[in-house]
Amino acid sequence: MRSAGGTVAWVVPAARPSVEFHGAEVAAAYATSGGSGPLRDRVWHELEVAREDLVVEKTAPSAFFPGRCDLPGLLAPRGIDTVLVAGTTTDVCCESTVRDASTLGHRVVLVADATATGTDEAHNATLRTVYRSFGDVRPTDEILALLDPGTR
Repeated sequence: MRSAGGTVAWVVPAARPSVEFHGAEVAAAYATSGGSGPLRDRVWHELEVAREDLVVEKTAPSAFFPGRCDLPGLLAPRGIDTVLVAGTTTDVCCESTVRDASTLGHRVVLVADATATGTDEAHNATLRTVYRSFGDVRPTDEILALLDPGTR
């Protein structure tokens, strides 16, 4: 994305109060899944966060829900109208982000093989829903070819 002149944005979840969906242990892990400390330090250590990348925190499943993440306000002045979504979980955070970004007028592409969730059934159901109603769904190789057609 960077080499094609695009903006890379990393979104980390905020710590939030525990909700006991599946017991106290799972609730505690969920509540602190975003970690603590500086935002850039909270991105998985094996991912490369460049100095120019955006790093934001979200307080809702969606990175585009109004008032719950700074991402939309950071993309607007850059004139960004197309959003590629990758991450976890496909059927919760990724789908919520896709739906809200689409509703706000962005063109959206869900990166099919760069998202994951608990089961193949849930993952594939989200891919179908997004493709049918909210945006495009493509594998990484196709997106890379679109970003730099001379290299494929």
